[in-house]
Amino acid sequence: MTAESNQNAEAASQIRWTSPGARLFAQSTGSRLHKRDRFSDLTVRWGRSQGHATTSHSRYPVNPLKSAGPFQNPAMISPFANLRADRVPWLFLAAAAALVLIGLSAIERGDELVGDGGTAEKQIAWVILGVPTLIGTAAFPYRTWRHFAYPLLFGTVLLLIAVLFLPPRNGARRWIPLGLLYFQPSEVAKLAFVMALATYLRFRENFRTLPGLVPPFLIALVPMGLILVEPDLGTALLFLPVLMSMLFAAGARPRHLVAVGLFGIALLPALWMGMGDYQKARVVAVFTQRDTGSAPRGDGYHLHQSKKVLMLGGTWGSEITGMPSSDPLDYHLPAGRTDFIFCLVGERWGLVGCGVTLALYALLFKCGISVAIATKEPFGRLVVVGIIALVATQVAINTAMTVGLMPVTGITLPLMSYGGSSLLSTLAALGLVVNVSLRPGFEVGPMPFRFRD
Repeated sequence: MTAESNQNAEAASQIRWTSPGARLFAQSTGSRLHKRDRFSDLTVRWGRSQGHATTSHSRYPVNPLKSAGPFQNPAMISPFANLRADRVPWLFLAAAAALVLIGLSAIERGDELVGDGGTAEKQIAWVILGVPTLIGTAAFPYRTWRHFAYPLLFGTVLLLIAVLFLPPRNGARRWIPLGLLYFQPSEVAKLAFVMALATYLRFRENFRTLPGLVPPFLIALVPMGLILVEPDLGTALLFLPVLMSMLFAAGARPRHLVAVGLFGIALLPALWMGMGDYQKARVVAVFTQRDTGSAPRGDGYHLHQSKKVLMLGGTWGSEITGMPSSDPLDYHLPAGRTDFIFCLVGERWGLVGCGVTLALYALLFKCGISVAIATKEPFGRLVVVGIIALVATQVAINTAMTVGLMPVTGITLPLMSYGGSSLLSTLAALGLVVNVSLRPGFEVGPMPFRFRD
């Protein structure tokens, strides 16, 4: 070993580190490294021109791939640069594909029960469009998408404003007609919000104070307020769990998040006063539902029929044991192929099919969380956390709704419910998770969002 290498190794050993991996790298290579001025965590990047590691100094945690534009960094020009097959989340993709197939079988069963075919074929067409959508969002490095996060959120806000001036459809202004198709801007707004919030939080620490939580909540309240006006209370409420999850993952103090949560609970009476009569009736129906007797009229009918259709599936489902009832009214389920698709899964495949479906969702979430943990780049980690929180919240609300644990809302079951906007936006979001998995971040560096307290 040369004298210069000995001096570099000795200098590196005298630095105080919080990342054992970075310390081991410095000692093994004898690289000349410097101490960070403010934060104790150190980001190490490859110095390609010098052939050794260098460091970046900044008041905030440093992004070694930060560039002035989305295509300035050479590694971001080619979408397939430095990709490895072992980074593809095959189990994640297999779980998503299995859920799509189960959803198609449930939609087909819904066509049989109502005697109105064609919905399953339309959903297959959406799946065919969704596959290149997933590949497209996974192909180009996700750091490229970061530069379009704010414009995308701004564009969706404009669409949410424009939809309010269109004629209502089914009593709500949620869709933009595109010929024979209908586009729902709120589906895109959810993903745009995740990307914009991740961009805002990635190199900040002001959100670790109560005043610093105001900007993230304002980012969420703008699309939330517009979606509430449509009205679509269920979709609007999805933003809050996603916001809290991303703030927690970014390092916000738990006591501050608890305080905000308690403040939100205190505002529930005001929310109740601002709800429409039909929304209040749905909440009341949860507490007045009954499992026996004839089906009630009004808002309790959906809850009664959803549980009844689930019960008719039994343990193994009508696909194996046959239909226990010949009365078509027993199988009548409004919005069965959209909001209540989980009931059709239970009717066709029984309790076993419902268990398999929930297990596949759990596998999907576990794989997504693993991708977030393995990612050292702050933006990528927050995007994955936000997407998994979004999908998990939708699954929890939808399945709880079908068994009478929550009021009926217009929240679809991701990957399974019929609808092009929902399916395409979900597949695009899952494509971003795959994107982050393919490009987990810095080769050497500390875990992001590490703070002294």
